[in-house]
Formats: sequence, structure tokens, C-alpha cells
Amino acid sequence: MSETKAIATRTSRKAQHTLLRFLARRAVTSVILLFGIVLVTFSLTVIVPGDPVRAALGEGAASNPATVEAFRQKYGLDQPVWIRFFIYVGNLLRGDLGTSLKSGQPVSADLAKAVPATAEIAFYAIIISLAVAIVLGTLAAYRRGKVTDQVVRVVTLIGLSIPTFWMAILTYQLFFMQLHWVSGSGRISPTITPPPRITGFYTIDYLLNGDSVGFLDAIGHLALPVLVLSLFTIATLTRFVRTSVLEVLDMDYARAARAKGLSGRRVVVGYVLRGAALPILTLVGIAFGSLLSGTVLVEAVFAWPGLGTYAYNASKNLDLLAVTGVGLVVGVIYLVINLVVDVLYGVLDPRVRLS
Repeated sequence: MSETKAIATRTSRKAQHTLLRFLARRAVTSVILLFGIVLVTFSLTVIVPGDPVRAALGEGAASNPATVEAFRQKYGLDQPVWIRFFIYVGNLLRGDLGTSLKSGQPVSADLAKAVPATAEIAFYAIIISLAVAIVLGTLAAYRRGKVTDQVVRVVTLIGLSIPTFWMAILTYQLFFMQLHWVSGSGRISPTITPPPRITGFYTIDYLLNGDSVGFLDAIGHLALPVLVLSLFTIATLTRFVRTSVLEVLDMDYARAARAKGLSGRRVVVGYVLRGAALPILTLVGIAFGSLLSGTVLVEAVFAWPGLGTYAYNASKNLDLLAVTGVGLVVGVIYLVINLVVDVLYGVLDPRVRLS
């Protein structure tokens, strides 16, 4: 008995060591990728067309050589590219993303306001999308070839075909302008005071402060952006869930479970969804990253002060440090999401750690 226990202990320790080595490899890879992100984002600001000095100062001030020279010296634009890069990396190590040429505020402060705004709609959108997609995709797969399957496939095809910005305009006109069912643009109404910052999510911060009026107002403003982002994401995830579940249903262990007389619900929950979890997890990570970094059109329609709006304004005004900050944040978002997905892969499937 003691020998069996010793073998089990050694096996457990070996599994822990394997997982730690797996996590260490992923951490080293992430550091290398992070340096690549910094290099690429900085390089893009160097090759971007246009004159950032003229865009920041305007035509009148830019015609004064002394003003232009003072501006270039202040922001280090008179230095060679390689010196500017090392200065930029040194500032990053201190947590300094520079000062926005347009707003005059630290880029990190601007992003601290914009990122939570986008993250809030992306978080709720991915939660709703995943819940609906799992139900619809599993139902369509389990009833393959039947009416339910056909209806789900047609609906998801329509969802993939409708442009997101057009859906945003349509829902805004219908539910706000015509029916007045939801609140208008922005994160909250002008008469509502923003909550004390705790998480950056207005809905959560209002709840933590016991402000039910602010919470309901924030929910009303969230409804349409989340709905628009969810529709496309639900269509994408549903089709992928259906494919993944179909593959697992055709495997031997799923057939054996059905042959034993287990109910369809028990087979799906206990066997099929567990087997299909890993590929679904990958797509969820990609979809969440896309929601965090690709909501500029939706934010423009609903006047949402998020990362997409900030990136658009920075690009329009050739605000190089702001553009670099946005690029860095987007790159880090995808890097963190991929790292989390890889770690969950290793935790859920030991074969990934060993490969």
C-alpha cells in the first residue's frame, strides 16, 4: 500500500514539474514576443506618412522654424531613430509611455481611461456570446441535418454577413431614436456622476458603491454596443462549436457512452463538451482579443470613449506616442490572451505540456 502511495506521489511531482517547465517556456517566449511588439510598434511610427509636428502645431505655428525646432527637441524628434528607440524602451521600463502630442496628457493616463471602457463592452459581449453559442452550436450538432440545425446555420450565416457598423447604426436608430428603449451614446448620461474608480468597469464600480441609479444607467448605455458586438461573435462561435461538437460526437468514446444507454444531455455535458473544450477555448481567446482591439466602428457610432476611439483620434492627428501606446496595448492584449489560452491548454490537457 505504501509503495502504491509512493508511486502516486512521484507521479504527482513529475506532473507538477512538467507543468512548471511548460509555464517557464511560455513565459520566456512571451518576453521575446513582447520585445518584438515594442520594436514593431515603434517602427510603424517611424515609417508612418505625414508630418507629426505640423499635425500637432497646426499650419500657422509650423511655419515658424523656432517653434518647430523647440517642439522637436521637447519630444525628441530631432534625435536619430536608434537613439529614440532606446530612449523609448528606457521610458517603457519605468512605465512611461510618453505624453500625447494632442491632449498634452500622459499616454498611460489616457489609456487607463480608454482601455477599461472597451474592456467592459468586450467582457460582457464575450460572456453572452459564449453562453449562447454553446447552446445553439451543441443543439445544432446534436440535431445534425434536422430543422433545428438548418435554422441555426441560416441564422449564423446572416449574422456573419451583416456588417457590424451597419448593425450598430440600425440598432441605434431603432432602439434609441425611434423606440426609446435604451439610453443614448456614451458610457453614462450627462446628469449621472461617474463612480469612484475601483475596477474601471462602471457597472461593477456602481454596484460596489451601492449606486443602483448609476448601475441601471450604465447598463442602459451598455445594452446596444454589447448587443451589436455579440451578434457577430455569436455567429462565429456557434458555427465553430457546432463543428467541434460534431467531431467529438463521431469519436468512439462518445458512441460508447450513447450505446450504454446514457441520456443525450449526460453524454453532451459529461463527454462531448469536455472533448470539444480545447478548440473552442482557442477561438474564444481570438474573439475576445478582436473585441478588445477592433471595436472602433462600434465605438464611433455610440460615441463610446474606448480604445478604438482613442486610436482613431491618435492616428488622425499623427499623435505618434499615442499611436505607439495603442499598438503596444493591443499587442500586449493578444500576448496575454494567447498566454492564458496556452496555460489553460496545459492545465486541461497534459499532452500539450509533453509535446
